[in-house]
Amino acid sequence: MSINYITFNQDHSFLAVATTDGFRIYSTDPFSLVFQTPLAENGASGDIAVLEMLFSTSLVAMILSPRLLRIINTKRQSTICELTFPSRVGALKLNRKRLMVVLEDVIFIYDIQTMKTLHQITTPLNPYALCALSPNPDNNYIAYPLRKSDSVSSATPSHAPPPQKTPDPMSGDVMLFDANSMEEIKVIPAHQAPLSCMAMNSDGTLLATASEKGTVIRVFELPSAKKLYQFRRGSMPARIYSMSFNATSTLLCVSSATETIHIFKLTPQASNSNGDSALPPASPDGFDPTPGARRSESPSDRSEGYMSSDLDVSGTKEPPKAASASANPGFMSLMRRTSQNVSSTFVSRAAGYLPSAVTEIWEPARDFAWVKVPKARSGQPVKSVVAMAGNAPQVMVATSEGEFLVYQVDLEKGGEGGLVREYSVKEKSENQSGVYGE
Repeated sequence: MSINYITFNQDHSFLAVATTDGFRIYSTDPFSLVFQTPLAENGASGDIAVLEMLFSTSLVAMILSPRLLRIINTKRQSTICELTFPSRVGALKLNRKRLMVVLEDVIFIYDIQTMKTLHQITTPLNPYALCALSPNPDNNYIAYPLRKSDSVSSATPSHAPPPQKTPDPMSGDVMLFDANSMEEIKVIPAHQAPLSCMAMNSDGTLLATASEKGTVIRVFELPSAKKLYQFRRGSMPARIYSMSFNATSTLLCVSSATETIHIFKLTPQASNSNGDSALPPASPDGFDPTPGARRSESPSDRSEGYMSSDLDVSGTKEPPKAASASANPGFMSLMRRTSQNVSSTFVSRAAGYLPSAVTEIWEPARDFAWVKVPKARSGQPVKSVVAMAGNAPQVMVATSEGEFLVYQVDLEKGGEGGLVREYSVKEKSENQSGVYGE
């Protein structure tokens, strides 16, 4: 038996684990197994590719084959409905009003009460089924990637045969869609590189995004699409696997293809008065524990700042003149000292005197806290999903190795968090306990 999929429910009170032999549900606090298959009456046992819960209710949606969706009631041990789709289903998203089924190039939206099809959205090729749905049915927003607008090929000569149709490439732009009115709201120019991860907070008022580079994390206000925060995960590119806000939307956890999980602070002081760019929240020392983080930024890292859609670069990749004052050694000395962990207070004040294009390059804040996840047996970093505990300053981590780890974080001092609890979710257990199912 191996693990196919691990996810937290919408309020992080439960952890769902899909395997090649059924699925299990655990309470996260206190940690305990509260449900496991097989359910002989509804056929839920089997190779489950994707699994999603609806808060703490007994409704569970799963993908049993690449194209078969089954929704079951675990308390009654019955199947509510089944649907078969034309191609592989990559993701499911639920709130109390809507069910999203994400295929490689289309998203289906259903009324979760009646399972009536409400809308269908065509997307660019989306092999990772990238999307986000607000847990809040009042601020009922969907975020999904857009096509790359500048991907038009050169004209084909009249004597040449028509070119073979290729999938539309994904861009770094996000479409915000209202799942109540079924209307497009706004395009959010999040990144220059294609997107790799998105997440909404519990109220549906914030959206976090990351690109394939994984060096910069941005947070936008919804539905205005105003950029509120910009964070630097590290200098070396790494794929972002998971992002999660805490219950009060003051912290953002990020896991990636490294062993480090980063925790960023979202505070009022992190936004400047005009909202043009994000001022960094206070960080203990600006240190990024990811290997290579002390090196100077690579050109690909710098491009996340220089080519930001919020910058007016006017056809050149060079930073604005205000940042190239080579004739003034005092200014350049300040710039060098800033890159060597000058206090964020000084940076915030100095940034107020610079054009927004310059502060966009200078300002991304580092994490204020982090935790280290053990590597896999192969020595490589494990894939993980992260969430913040609802009643304690703790980071919960579920890994592809079948580990559930809980780390304590000092919200005042920051720094590296310590492991306080560790459990295994890899094997079935005979000790099923706890309360589950509204």
